[in-house]
Amino acid sequence: MAFDTAIGRKTCKSSESCLVSPPMTETRDISEVLGLLDWYRSMGVDAALDPEPVDWLARGPSAPGQGFAWPDRPASDGARGEYRQPETQPSPLLPAQRPEPARADVRPRPQTPLAPSEAETDARRAARSATSLDALQAALAAFDGCSLKATASNLCFYRGAAQARLMLIGEAPGRDEDIAGKPFVGRAGQLLDRMLAAIGLGEGDVHITNVVYWRPPGNRTPTPQEALACRPFLERQIELVKPEFIVALGGSAAKEVFSVAEGIMRLRGKWREITIGNLKLPAIATLHPAYLLRTPAAKQLAWHDLLQIQTRLKG
Repeated sequence: MAFDTAIGRKTCKSSESCLVSPPMTETRDISEVLGLLDWYRSMGVDAALDPEPVDWLARGPSAPGQGFAWPDRPASDGARGEYRQPETQPSPLLPAQRPEPARADVRPRPQTPLAPSEAETDARRAARSATSLDALQAALAAFDGCSLKATASNLCFYRGAAQARLMLIGEAPGRDEDIAGKPFVGRAGQLLDRMLAAIGLGEGDVHITNVVYWRPPGNRTPTPQEALACRPFLERQIELVKPEFIVALGGSAAKEVFSVAEGIMRLRGKWREITIGNLKLPAIATLHPAYLLRTPAAKQLAWHDLLQIQTRLKG
């Protein structure tokens, strides 16, 4: 806001209205001027506006700004039109600007994520073409249909034996797994190894994997869309491993393996038969080792599940 000391009143520059006080005379001293400025500030004035108040009610139904036109085109009676930047000629005093060549180190923009149905279709096509675990891992590495791949560091395919009687399926990789590129290598994985050792099994006797192959941000639970995108690879992995029994570790894995919505406490400890391709396999759910670390009292339930697994393996 500008102030004209010659006539003793505020001078505004724009076309909007503002608060205006009575004009001052030249006889007022500086204290009155400062008082007026302080009054403007207390009233919320923060911009220079018209020198005279505008009676908007006298304008009728016309909206403020109606009839405004850019200097390079005539007014259109209030009709809204598309503004076009006026063409400018290059200055003869400046050298002509040439477009900068594309930099070789600029990373391409990521592609738009596929819809869940498209991702599943691409996943089934890629998984079906894999005739070995190595080929399936290569297909997973080239697959971009799961959004978790964009935020994870490494693909976590499996740990243990390529062929095993017992296959364990968890929820998703965590931080330690994302760093190592293998499932169940952190604290939960160490507890799982001790649980297996309690029934006479080692890493070479089992095949361990997850419902999804990349770590979800913040170790959150995988979404149904993320699990759906990885499902064809998991089914193909089961077909290639050909286990005799499957163990789902935790509620999220059990819901995906059994295709149910029940909680883990209702699912655990009960044998079911699942169909994967041409295979019909007995499967059981138990508590996730990470849950057992948080709730040690639940280890008794997991121990009963392990004894059932041991009985089946010996049977």
